[in-house]
Amino acid sequence: MKIHIINGPNLNLLGRREPEKYGYTSFDDFLVRLRALYPDIIFDYYQSNIEGEIINEIQKAGFTSDGIILNPGGYTHTSVSIADAVASVKSAVIEVHITNIRAREDFRHKSLISRYCTGTITGLGLDGYRLAAEALININKKSNK
Repeated sequence: MKIHIINGPNLNLLGRREPEKYGYTSFDDFLVRLRALYPDIIFDYYQSNIEGEIINEIQKAGFTSDGIILNPGGYTHTSVSIADAVASVKSAVIEVHITNIRAREDFRHKSLISRYCTGTITGLGLDGYRLAAEALININKKSNK
């Protein structure tokens, strides 16, 4: 099974950016632990601060992977184009947010992407990615019956 993780803007700074909100662990360090936890899963990882590059990656992964874990960062609330990309692919997409976006500023309460995702996990820190992986594993088990 192959799961593609796509992170949006500023998530390359995890572990250094506002650690009181986002934690002290870099995503690279977290990814090592995630891969160790699920040795039979191939986790591809991509991060970009550029909207068009994220769209290209969703389109590429959306037809070649068994699922996508997507944290669009600030584009969650502004990008119709990323939402359209998610709607266009066949892979299940789980939207993940490290913080609880509904407990933050009003403009962060609305996700343009959620309606096209299989599910959304918000506010559980980096553990949200593990939970998303579990969800995709279960979805793929059901679809392979």
